[in-house]
Amino acid sequence: MPEHPAPTPSHAILAEALDALALPAALAERLVVAGEGSLPSCFPVTDLATAAIAAAGLAVSGLLSLDGPSSAVTVDRHLASAWFIFSLRPQGWEMPNPWDPIAGDYRAADGWIRLHTNAPHHRAAALAVLDCAGEREAVASAVSRFAAGELETAILSAGGCAAAMRDMAAWRVHAQGRAVRAEPLIALDRAAAPASSWRPDPARPLAGIRVLDLTRVLAGPIATRFLAGLGAEVLRIDPPGWEEPSIAPDVTPGKRCARLDLRQTADRRRFEALLAGADILVHGYRPGALDGLGYGPTERRRVNPGLIDVSLCAYGWTGPWAGRRGFDSLVQMSTGIAAAGMAWKGADRPVPLPVQALDHATGYLIAASAIRGLAARLREGLAVTARLSLTRTALALTEHSGASPGPDFAGRRDEDYAPETELTAWGPALRLSSPLRIGDTVLRWDRPASALGSAEASWSHARTA
Repeated sequence: MPEHPAPTPSHAILAEALDALALPAALAERLVVAGEGSLPSCFPVTDLATAAIAAAGLAVSGLLSLDGPSSAVTVDRHLASAWFIFSLRPQGWEMPNPWDPIAGDYRAADGWIRLHTNAPHHRAAALAVLDCAGEREAVASAVSRFAAGELETAILSAGGCAAAMRDMAAWRVHAQGRAVRAEPLIALDRAAAPASSWRPDPARPLAGIRVLDLTRVLAGPIATRFLAGLGAEVLRIDPPGWEEPSIAPDVTPGKRCARLDLRQTADRRRFEALLAGADILVHGYRPGALDGLGYGPTERRRVNPGLIDVSLCAYGWTGPWAGRRGFDSLVQMSTGIAAAGMAWKGADRPVPLPVQALDHATGYLIAASAIRGLAARLREGLAVTARLSLTRTALALTEHSGASPGPDFAGRRDEDYAPETELTAWGPALRLSSPLRIGDTVLRWDRPASALGSAEASWSHARTA
C-alpha cells in the first residue's frame, strides 16, 4: 500500500482476508490506497472498510488475470468511509428513519440490552415478552425489571431479536465467542463443477453472470450491489409483504427485485428454475432455514451442480448460538464492541461503531468470495461454497484495537458524488463515486435503484456462462 508505507491495521486485515480467499499475499502489491480520513472509533473502522473493499477489488483483479495481465487496484479511504455510511443523496425527497421507534438500547436491572424491532414480527415478539405498550417510555420501564440475559433469552425464544451487552473479556470466554474464534474468516469448500465457457471482460468483469440474491438487511444486499456494479445480472427475491423502505434505495441499484412465496408450489417451481440458471447464489437465511424449505445444500447442488453458493449468518456456523437471529447492532453488543466504545468515550451507555461496519465489511467479503468462486470454476473446474458471519468479521476488527491513523473523516462532500442523477423508484438522487478502481474499471450500475417486488421473477438475459 504505497500511500501508507508503515504497517497499519488494514494491512493485517487485508492479509487475513487474502489468506481466507486463498489468494497470494503478494497480490496486495497491486493495491494503492488513496485519500485520507478515518471514522472516529476505538477500533480501526476505516481500515476495515479499506481492507474489505480492497479484498473484493483484488479478487476481481485475480479473476481478470486468468486471461490477461494483472490490473492495479486503487481504494480511496475517504470514499470507503463514505460508502460505509450511506451511498445515496436524495434530491428533493427524504429517506425514512431506518429505526423503529422502540428499537435501541435500554438499561436492564443488571446492565444493558438492545432490542431490534424494525421487522413487525420482531417488534411484536419483544412487546409480548415485555407485556407493555409499544411506546419507548413503557418499554424502558418494562425492561428495567428484567435481568439483561434473561430478557435476551426470553425475546429470542419468542421469535424476536435482542442482545445483552457483554464486554470483550466476557465474549472471549463465552462458548460462542470461543466457537467463532476457531472459525475461519471465510470458510471455503469445493466440489466438481461442469465446464464453463464464460470469460470476464475487463470493462465489465461480471457481464453475463447471473446472481440470485436471497438476502435482506444488510450485508448480503451490499455484496450483490457490488456484483451488480461490475455488470452481473442480479435478481433479488423477497417473500410477499417484506419491505425495507429505509434501505432499498441504497442497496438495489443495478438489480431487479421480485417476490416469491417458497411455500407455494408454483413459486417453488419458478425458484428452482431460477436456481438452476444461476451462477451465484447469495443467501442470508439463518443456518438450517433453507433446509426447512427443502433447499438445503445437497438439494441446491443437485439443482445446480456448478453453483457458487455463498451464505452468511449473524452469530457464526458453530457453537451454541449458531442459527441465532441477529443483526450488526446486536452483534456489536454481544461481542464487546459497544462496551469497548462506552469505556473509550467515558459514556454512561453503550457506544457502537459509527457505522454498521460489520454488515458492510462482510458484504464486500461475500462479494470477494463469489468472485473467487468464478475463478475456481474457470481455472480448476470447481464449484465453491463459502460461509461468512458478522461475528467472525467482528473478530477481524477487534483484534486491532485503537483508532485508524490520520485525521478524522471529513464527512461526505459534494465532490464525492458522481455527477449523473439516478432516477430511483423514490425520486432523483446522487450516488457516491466508486471507492474502487480496478485498472480502468469502476463500479457503475446499469439500472437505478428499484422497489422490492417491482420486477418479474425471471432472468432477463439468455444464459452465457
